[in-house]
Amino acid sequence: MSETVKRTISGVIYIVLLLSATLYDALTFKILFGFFMIVAAYEFAKLIQLSKYLCVGLSLVAVAAIFQDRIALPVQTLVIITFLILLAITAELFTTRKPNRSVPIKIILFLGYILGTFLAFLHLPYTPEGYQPQIVIGILILVWTNDTFAYIVGKKFGKHKLFERISPKKTIEGLLGGIVFAIIASLVLNHFFTSLNVYIWIASAIFVGLFGTLGDLVESHFKREAGVKDSGKIMPGHGGILDRLDSILFISPFLYIIFQIL
Repeated sequence: MSETVKRTISGVIYIVLLLSATLYDALTFKILFGFFMIVAAYEFAKLIQLSKYLCVGLSLVAVAAIFQDRIALPVQTLVIITFLILLAITAELFTTRKPNRSVPIKIILFLGYILGTFLAFLHLPYTPEGYQPQIVIGILILVWTNDTFAYIVGKKFGKHKLFERISPKKTIEGLLGGIVFAIIASLVLNHFFTSLNVYIWIASAIFVGLFGTLGDLVESHFKREAGVKDSGKIMPGHGGILDRLDSILFISPFLYIIFQIL
């Protein structure tokens, strides 16, 4: 079987599984992304050379807490802490020195980059009216639109490198093109998905373009440190869960804050 065929089949299975679990009900949404959290924890532990048993164990505790609705998690406080950790991780992009992280620092990175982002993402579809799966579907569409057109515009018109040391193929033109088409997609989504107003959809599109790209750079940074091409092998032709969800997870705390404000 050719690499292209494997990539196509695994991509289709991933999209169908993701959309069907999200649309069916809140329970299947939590089950799927709880599983993704555990796999992502294992992958990230390997990237930063932290105990896999510790990371998987902490992710299992987090999944258990998510399923216990009677446990009141201080979501807003946890998301703000995650936001600060992500800013600290982003700052590492601007240094050429390889970080010498202690175990406590690695644990903090894991808590923010994996558990905190998943927690924020899992709370995005909830409004005072209850579980709204179209919010997740809309965000996924924005991410896919941004990624697709950032690649197309960058390949066709890209001349100015965005962050060549981390990701040689990304360009400023591609970044702007992805944002423009994501905004267009947000205007279309506003006509079909009414859980959020047009201003939130547009703000989400801009955040997806900016922070989604940043999330991709951050994961590339971790992979470059580890000397690997992919975070894992769970998806033939695509790599690991982190390779597929890096942008979505990174923007989740920022989107959560925007949703709370607007």
